[in-house]
Amino acid sequence: MGSFKFLTYKEENRTALITINRPEVYNALNADAKMEIVQAIREANKSPDVRSIVLTGEGKAFCTGQDLNDRSVQVNSGANNGGVDLGNTLQTEWNPLVNAIRESNKIVIAAVNGVCAGAGISVAIACDMIVSKPGVKFMGAFSKLGLAPDAGSTYIFSRALGYHKTMEFFLLGKPLTAEEMEAAGLINKIDEDAAQAMLLALELAKLSPLSSSMIKKNIKAALDSSFAGSMERETYAQRFLGNSADYKEGLSAFLSKREPNFTGN
Repeated sequence: MGSFKFLTYKEENRTALITINRPEVYNALNADAKMEIVQAIREANKSPDVRSIVLTGEGKAFCTGQDLNDRSVQVNSGANNGGVDLGNTLQTEWNPLVNAIRESNKIVIAAVNGVCAGAGISVAIACDMIVSKPGVKFMGAFSKLGLAPDAGSTYIFSRALGYHKTMEFFLLGKPLTAEEMEAAGLINKIDEDAAQAMLLALELAKLSPLSSSMIKKNIKAALDSSFAGSMERETYAQRFLGNSADYKEGLSAFLSKREPNFTGN
């Protein structure tokens, strides 16, 4: 198991718990912290003892996006008219982090324990399921810095909120509450105890890992494809899963009226 400076990682009850541990900066992420999360997700995906992943934050915040004290986003007065290549920061840091979550074969649950802002929103909504404490504020304050939303948030929010509400959210920078996010279909559950995400993970641990992974891939592909293309993926998935040991076990358990014991084979 790897060692981490900016997060904690532990495995229990078939779940990998990844906790961003920079409470002194409200879990804003520097370059190294982002790469540590990517590493932790990869480690969880390789672990035979892990069925799902819970991502949360230490302290009062889930994640407040970019650590503006990080050298990768500092303005260089001697180059580019005092500018900085934030596109490089996205390509080498934020996008790989968001894609590591989205491409994880194991389901990733965000346990949003506190404020979520900037690119931290992209980290949360990249997760497959989200449990949030009530009243948590989600803030896309890019316009206040003279920037635009990034790391996939434009894609997700415009599909969930529609054009006009997404414009309002990102232009005016007014926060959305957890309750508003739930109403828009962006949050699965609101609970005073964000640790409820661990109970959800226990439910997922009972499912076939092959089936869970394939369902995730098919749903993501369906959002980007035609009806016919989605049906093709479904056909492929069912052909693959129908030949798995997990399907044989699931069918046997159903007919025997017992709980299945899936192995991921």
